[in-house]
Amino acid sequence: MARLFKGLGDLERAVMDVLWQQGPELTVRQVHEVLRERDLAYTTVMTVLDRLAKKDLVTRARDGRAWRYAAAASCEELTAASMRTGMESLATDDRRAALLHFLGDSSPDELADLREALAEVERRHH
Repeated sequence: MARLFKGLGDLERAVMDVLWQQGPELTVRQVHEVLRERDLAYTTVMTVLDRLAKKDLVTRARDGRAWRYAAAASCEELTAASMRTGMESLATDDRRAALLHFLGDSSPDELADLREALAEVERRHH
């Protein structure tokens, strides 16, 4: 799917946000219009979308003379894939340590969300 979600620059993230919020399929012109307050050149938006396609973060399909772009996955799916990639590179003990560091910085609301998510995953597996 995607290489690493964390590798997105500010402008790449802004373009992805447009695709997630305004999509599912948008032309360069439509993305450019949504980002008009940034005063970007049309060609800049086109280059960013091309770069995101090369990173497999967006898909594109020809629509006449234009391309239509769509996010390859949701923001949540890409975030999960990035987290999974980071965790897979660690040994079992290191994964536990990484999880403890991550959870140690979590707010009570985030911990409550985690408990609910774990309960849902356990229900799905049974």
